[in-house]
Amino acid sequence: MGPGPPFPQAKRHVNRPRFGYKRAMTASGVSLRLGILFLATFLASLGLTGLVRAWLRRRRILDQPNERSSHTAPTPRGGGIAVLTVLLPAWCVIDPRLWPQLLSALILAAIGWWDDLKGVAPWPRLAIQIFAVILGLWFQFPLADGQFTGGLLPQPLDAVAAGLAWLWFINLFNFMDGIDGIAAGEAATIGLGLAVIALWFGGFADLAPLSLALVGSALGFLYWNWHPARIFLGDVGSQALGYLIGFLLLQAAGAGAWAAAIILPLYFWVDATWTLVRRTLAGENILEAHAQHVYQLSHRLGRRHDQVTGAILLANAVLILFALGAEAGERVPALAGAGLTVFVLIRRLLRPMGGAAPGAQRN
Repeated sequence: MGPGPPFPQAKRHVNRPRFGYKRAMTASGVSLRLGILFLATFLASLGLTGLVRAWLRRRRILDQPNERSSHTAPTPRGGGIAVLTVLLPAWCVIDPRLWPQLLSALILAAIGWWDDLKGVAPWPRLAIQIFAVILGLWFQFPLADGQFTGGLLPQPLDAVAAGLAWLWFINLFNFMDGIDGIAAGEAATIGLGLAVIALWFGGFADLAPLSLALVGSALGFLYWNWHPARIFLGDVGSQALGYLIGFLLLQAAGAGAWAAAIILPLYFWVDATWTLVRRTLAGENILEAHAQHVYQLSHRLGRRHDQVTGAILLANAVLILFALGAEAGERVPALAGAGLTVFVLIRRLLRPMGGAAPGAQRN
């Protein structure tokens, strides 16, 4: 099994009342190491993304604008190479037991990179994603202990539900990577929410270093990806990141924080799922690329990329607060508040801009 992880591993707490949880946030050596971890991943991602951008430009690996695009100039595509080059080794150092998940992420990154360069048909891509999910569940992290729904479902159905949710999250994260900063910002805010919960409540400390490494890697990339983006994540990054973030959310759910695991990515879940349902009911081919997500419609109504992404990130900050409330014991009010937050966000994003002509776009 090799040497143990460099961060202390907390014991699992499942289905305990959230009231009276002992706060785990302390000014200790562990906190210092977590701070160093965040700073190291941020700086490494920041610097490496610039190098990868220059390499992509030299190789002319560019995302060319088309009728579905939200950008107007050819932009280097493949920044996920930089993010994963930082994040995967960091996770390996944090806990070597994650090698099956890291291997799966590498496989998804490889197929995503081929998709960026040559294109990959939907069904082979889906088959590889299913393989990655099965591998990740088979060698699951001990935190979940074989249960992701907190005992709501028997073991076989629990694993099936977790696998389907994980598979959908990989794809929805890829679908939602369509304007500047949205995917990197989502990764950073989900990671931040999980890190705060992991540090604030006992029983989740295992997730803190993994989540902070995600935050640092995502923010380093976000500097280059913020509007106007100088580099795109590409499928090489979006599929693997969706897989890794899905893994973190499942582990949080398996440790008892299922409400937080629902709340933190709620906007992505709602936008992607509702768009899929709406297109299915309209008889459209759901395997064809499109530009009908709420954030894309909002951009076409005249909002700039940073206006759309900024509104989503602001809502995500509110969702983090509701996730904390859920883990403090107020699950029903927190879930209701999170749902209302996403509803208000979507209503705001779909509101026509004053003076903007239908279909107008502002870069």
